[in-house]
Amino acid sequence: MIEIASIIASMLIAFSIGSNDTSNSFGICIGVGTITMKRALYLLGFFVLIGAVLQGQKVMKTVGGEILHVNLEILVLSLIVSSILIISSNVNKFPISSHQIIIGSLAGSGLVFGASINTMTLQKIVTAWAISPFVAFFFSILIFAVMEKTLSRLPVFEIEKTLRILILLSGIILAYNIGANELSTALGPVVYSGLMSPLQAALAGSLLVWAGAYLLSGRVIDTICRGITKIQVYSGFAAQLAAGLTVLLFTQFGMPVSTTYCLIGGIYGVGFLKGLSTVNIRLLRNMVLNWILTPSGAFAICYGIGILVLNSGS
Repeated sequence: MIEIASIIASMLIAFSIGSNDTSNSFGICIGVGTITMKRALYLLGFFVLIGAVLQGQKVMKTVGGEILHVNLEILVLSLIVSSILIISSNVNKFPISSHQIIIGSLAGSGLVFGASINTMTLQKIVTAWAISPFVAFFFSILIFAVMEKTLSRLPVFEIEKTLRILILLSGIILAYNIGANELSTALGPVVYSGLMSPLQAALAGSLLVWAGAYLLSGRVIDTICRGITKIQVYSGFAAQLAAGLTVLLFTQFGMPVSTTYCLIGGIYGVGFLKGLSTVNIRLLRNMVLNWILTPSGAFAICYGIGILVLNSGS
């Protein structure tokens, strides 16, 4: 029964990822009419599955096998707390990283139940969290500069046609990353506790991501797309591609990083080129604050609940 609760919690996280992160992948594509919502959902499901199957095991191994040895107590507590926090934040439209919640929950649960935590792996993950938005920042500047030298010199009609194709390709990269990185972070503990095989987890998780996107992402995408203009699409593509390439780069090393934070880093990179006056310093401050509070809060909650469980059993 406890094992089933862990699998359900992991799948709830996958469902939540689908309901929110579709907008990161195909929101701009749908907004400019490159692709319909229906076709975007098919592409999302396919490439999430491909990413999880082809490269997901790298991140699964880091999260489920290298941070600590996941026993049943750690698995249940960390995944149930993670699923509740992630779903609650999504319902309240509070932007947090599912990676950070899961890692923080695992560390807090592992510490209270006496697991040996690999601090070296944990340091690598935290370092990846810290530098990935900056990598996206510089990638977006480079991409935008190349676009200014090439794409902007084409006739207006050709710019629009080419940009639609490029935006679709960058959306596919982000969908692939959802499977290879974000979904795999949620599946790692379940796989390395022996409850599911990597292939079983990838298939079930991808299906839940698709279901979350199908049932709940429409409103999010519609909200995002209302404010899109040609200028925003032009610069938005640079930020989106930068985020996709950044997450893909860190996936090669098995590091779980946030697509959302990388996307924000890419947006700031484009904003930096346009002038510091366009950069929202308050948003940047809130992002840094969330970056600190999210894993710390998940750690503290799991540790506190674990203490209560141990005391009640003694």
